[in-house]
Formats: sequence, C-alpha cells, structure tokens
Amino acid sequence: MRLKHLPLLTLLFLLPRVANADVIDKIADLLKNANASEIAAYFGSNVEISISDESNTYSKAQAKMILDKFFKDNKPHSAKLLHRVSSNPNYNFGVYILTTEKGRFRVSCTLKEINKVMQIMELRIETEKPN
Repeated sequence: MRLKHLPLLTLLFLLPRVANADVIDKIADLLKNANASEIAAYFGSNVEISISDESNTYSKAQAKMILDKFFKDNKPHSAKLLHRVSSNPNYNFGVYILTTEKGRFRVSCTLKEINKVMQIMELRIETEKPN
C-alpha cells in the first residue's frame, strides 16, 4: 500500500530538474532567433557579460542592449546545445554553438536559482576556435 504513491513522489522529486533543464533548451531557441528581449527576461538584476575580450557587470537593461547590439552585428543562423550541467537544482550551466553570418561563437550561460526562478548570472560569447 505504501508503494502506491512512489511513482508520484519520484515525479515530484524530478520535476524541478526537468523545469531547469527546459530553461537551458529554451535559451538555445532564443539564441537561434536572436531574441534578446526574451533572453533578458532570464537575466538577474546584475549580469556579467563577456563578448570577445570585453567583460563587465551590467544591469538587466544594459545587458539587454549589449545583447541586442551583438545580434544586430551577428545575425544567427542556428544554435546548438553542446554541453549541459543541470545536476544541481540551484545551479545550471549551458554551452552552445551559435552559427551566425560572420562565423561561429561559443556561448556559455551560468544560471542560478534565486527566489525559485532560474536567472542568468553570467553570459559569455567567444569566437569559436578552430580545431
């Protein structure tokens, strides 16, 4: 009789991990569509942005403008999730390959749970290095 509720308990335990993993997949779609506004919705109040050799901490609004400018200069064709770390429910990390008109970029995104919402704390965009 006690085992009757085990599948439900298991599902409730795994649900936060599935929801957090969806954010990582969602960001891949948003990168592909150059949707800076929707990506900015995931930004924390302050975000560390690194594009090429320039790195700084910005407010949510400033970070959105910087990402908008990047997408205007580099129109995306595709985005592919390369690597994901979502084993910790409070911390996620995703690495993407973003293919644009001007080349390929490696995008890494660090997310942290704040007030039960996953927020982007760091976004790095680097030119993809040839093998």
